[in-house]
Amino acid sequence: MEQEEELKNALSGDINAFQRLFSAFQSPLKSYLYRLTASRNDAEDLTHDTFIRAYDKLGTFNGESSLKTWVFQIATNLSYNQLNRQKRWTPDVSELAKELVGNNESVFNRIMHVWETSTDTRYDMREHIDTCFTCIAKNLSIENQIALMLKDVYDFSVVEIGQILGKREGVVKYLLQDARKTMVTIFDDRCALVSKRGVCHQCSELNGWFNPKENQQEALMKLDLVKGSKKFDRQELYHLRTTLVKAIDPLRSEGAGLQELLLECNRMAMGEISSQMK
Repeated sequence: MEQEEELKNALSGDINAFQRLFSAFQSPLKSYLYRLTASRNDAEDLTHDTFIRAYDKLGTFNGESSLKTWVFQIATNLSYNQLNRQKRWTPDVSELAKELVGNNESVFNRIMHVWETSTDTRYDMREHIDTCFTCIAKNLSIENQIALMLKDVYDFSVVEIGQILGKREGVVKYLLQDARKTMVTIFDDRCALVSKRGVCHQCSELNGWFNPKENQQEALMKLDLVKGSKKFDRQELYHLRTTLVKAIDPLRSEGAGLQELLLECNRMAMGEISSQMK
C-alpha cells in the first residue's frame, strides 16, 4: 500500500517519491549496466539518464509490468544504442589485454599504482570469475547478452524479459538457450580453473602477481566451482558460476578497483578506448 501511495505521488509530479521508488532497485540496475558495458562511468551515466528518462515518461507507465521491469526496459534501450556501436568481444580478449599490458609501460604502471595505493584493491578469484563472466558474455549478440544477464544473474522471468526486449516468450527462451550454449562452450574451452585444457591462465597468473604469499591451490579449492569441476557436467558448472556471480556486486566488492582496471584493459584490447591510461 505504501508503494502504491508513493507511485501515486510520483505520477502527480513528486520527484522525491519517484526517487524513493527508484532507489529500491538502483543498485542492481547500475551493476546490470556495468556488466553490459564493462565501464563504471558508462554504467553511472546510463543509470542517471535512465532516472531522468523514466521520470520524464512516467505518465506513460500503465502498470502492465512492474515499475522495476519498466525502468529496466528504459535502461536496456539506452544501453542497447551504445552497445550497438561496439563490436563483440572475442574469446581471446584476456590474452590480448595481457599482451597490451606487457607492451605498454604506462598501462602497467597505472595498474601497479592503483594496486599499491588503493586500500580496497585486492585480487580475489571469485571476483575475477565474475569479471570473466562479464567478458565472456560480451562475446554474445546484444540481445543474447541482455537476456542472459536479466534471467541468470538478475532473476527476471521470461515474461518480464519479453517485456523489456519487446519479444515473444518463445524468442526469449531461444535467446537464453543460445546464449547459455555459447557461454558454456567458451568457459569449457578456456577456463583454466576447471579445465586442464584451458588456455586462459589469467586467474592463477594474477593471483601469483598480486598475492605472491598465498597458496594458489588452497585459494582454488575454497571455491565450490573448482571443487565441483570434476563431478559436475558443463551445464552444472555454468549454474555454479551464475550462483557465484549473483552473490557479487561488481561495483562494491573489495576487489572492484582491480577488476575495473582489468575490464578497462580488455576494452583497450578491443579498441573501444585509447590504450593511453590517464
